[in-house]
Amino acid sequence: MSGTMNAGLAFLPLAEADIDTLVALDARICQFPWTRGNFMDSLTANHGCWLAREESHLVGYGVLSQVLDEAHLLNIGVAPELRRHGRGTTLLLHLFGLARAQGAARMFLEVRRSNLSAQRLYLRHEFIQIGERRAYYQAEHEREDAIVMARDL
Repeated sequence: MSGTMNAGLAFLPLAEADIDTLVALDARICQFPWTRGNFMDSLTANHGCWLAREESHLVGYGVLSQVLDEAHLLNIGVAPELRRHGRGTTLLLHLFGLARAQGAARMFLEVRRSNLSAQRLYLRHEFIQIGERRAYYQAEHEREDAIVMARDL
């Protein structure tokens, strides 16, 4: 599938050749980033792995898993220095469209309890908290809980 363009961002499917660049970006975004193996596993499993580019620069990414009419946002990120300018919203809206086009009626995600900026983004886009997962995420000293959120598409 070819890429699409939206509000200055070009969305392209992840190729194996892009994984090292993506791993480097994720390491700048997350304290506990995905490994090369995590991204390869998603690519091999045919998850929707999308890169967001401005010109030739990788600025973000999203990874979606879908089973029947349920989409699961596995990972999403925008380069730290480019946040708060609508790129996360544009990327999220793109992922909504992809999930809908493949028949998803609902999207789920987990977010760290401490990640308040991501929670605000999801709440602005009509996600609601539907549960939590205790000790879900790796953390500095102990494990961190995840808030489980969902929204209808």
